[in-house]
Amino acid sequence: MKISFKNDYAEGAHPAILEALMKTNLTQQAGYGLDDYSLEAKALIREKIKNPNAKIHFVSGGTQANLLVIAALLRPYESVIADNTAHIADSETGAIEAVGHKIHLAPSINGKITPEDIAHYATCYTNFPHQVKPRLVYITNATEVGTIYTLAELKAIYACCQAHQLLLFMDGARLGAALNAKDNDIQWEDLAQYTDVFYIGATKNGGLLGEAIVINKPALQEGFEYHLKQKGALLAKGRLLGLQFLTLFQNDLYNTLARYANERMQTIKEALAAAGYPFLADTTTNQLFPILPNKSIDILAEKFEFYRWKTIDEEHTAIRLITSWATTPAQVAALTEAIGSL
Repeated sequence: MKISFKNDYAEGAHPAILEALMKTNLTQQAGYGLDDYSLEAKALIREKIKNPNAKIHFVSGGTQANLLVIAALLRPYESVIADNTAHIADSETGAIEAVGHKIHLAPSINGKITPEDIAHYATCYTNFPHQVKPRLVYITNATEVGTIYTLAELKAIYACCQAHQLLLFMDGARLGAALNAKDNDIQWEDLAQYTDVFYIGATKNGGLLGEAIVINKPALQEGFEYHLKQKGALLAKGRLLGLQFLTLFQNDLYNTLARYANERMQTIKEALAAAGYPFLADTTTNQLFPILPNKSIDILAEKFEFYRWKTIDEEHTAIRLITSWATTPAQVAALTEAIGSL
């Protein structure tokens, strides 16, 4: 069987989560997110981000989180600004467009968007009322190419949004990887100050499934539960999501798992750099995009699974490698040895 470096959700869940689910299995709890586990998990997250006024909602996945947030926050004639590598752009089957919202795609710089491009789209639609009205900026941290935003970049984007009456929404499917990257300077409390809404991904960081939507601004919180229910996202057994986040945010497990995944990838990155291979982007998270000769890729594909991400030229392709909370040192060693023997 091939060793998978294709994604960070190939395994089930961290044993602590499975243990918690088994231990509480026969304990009766209220439904629809009113269970003790969900309430305690939300309290831990509020404490983590130092925002006692945040409203938190647990949902099953990232696409669902993106769709719910954007559909709830925007009026039918309002649109989204994102960079052209954004997950909502071409990896969610047109989910955002399906609920009636145009996405303006700005040029990506290492997976990130700039305040200058945000300002451009915020000010160029002036033929009222014949054009859509940009209202929300969507960013991802870590990005689709494994890079991260700095605190200065986040502050600049948020200031730009404030200046142009735009909302800032951060996709945090791999937020753990971003906040635990060795060169990261964004803290949990910064997310409460410099975004309007963000979410915390568990699916890709040790959970069976689940994302925690965090709505920072009280003006945006009212009625969100109605959207959850109407879109089929309000689970009767909400305890299953709440208990996972409770487990992840007790004893700093969420950060620990993300750091572990990042460290495994840094070992692989060092092996590739030592062999002289370049990278599509310089990353310090659990995603890496080395550029390899196609012949070498074919050799690696005999024993390992990964994505062929982007064609560079006729002879070279960038592949995507991802490590997870469950990637073993032996699996990493097998890959680095294969790289060394190319």
